[in-house]
Amino acid sequence: MSSGISDPNRFAAAIARFDQDNSADPNVERADGISQPRELFFARKLSEWVLRLCPDASEELQLAARCQHLRRWEIPRSSYPMTRAGYLQWRTALKAFHAQQSGEILRQTGYPEDVILRVQNLNLKKNFPADPESRVLEDALCLVFLQYQLADLARKTADDKVINALRKSWGKMTPAARSEALKLTYGEHEKALLDKALAG
Repeated sequence: MSSGISDPNRFAAAIARFDQDNSADPNVERADGISQPRELFFARKLSEWVLRLCPDASEELQLAARCQHLRRWEIPRSSYPMTRAGYLQWRTALKAFHAQQSGEILRQTGYPEDVILRVQNLNLKKNFPADPESRVLEDALCLVFLQYQLADLARKTADDKVINALRKSWGKMTPAARSEALKLTYGEHEKALLDKALAG
């Protein structure tokens, strides 16, 4: 993976545009005593995890992390049937929407088409898990889920469904990400669910 930012000003402009779009999220996430737009919070945490897992992450990977769920709230889960098939349709539509939105911003900030395509392919998880950068991004997504979203899911969802979700996440993670996951602090209920998931 190549490292280094080709044009720091252009990179900063793209990140600022992604953050500006995600700042419009009407949903709020409260963490560390601060409330902020949910998708802005998660995008920044995803960026942090990518750089923790891969300090020399390429420019494309860093851009993909920051726009992975760009304007996600605009296509709510409720806009598709509440079935397994509806869920998969929703996920497919979201991925295409994020890739299209990120492409527009990257074009407006002066990125060439080959970089845009690479970022979009990472957004779409093309060639996962063969592509090493797609694995870093997936690891970071799983770690954000475990660190910031698991408790809320466990509160609202039946234990067996949470355990199933944990097993799926664990199955996609690399050994390095699993090691990081085991260092995280969990509430008593979440820890018990994770233990069950890993034991099974």
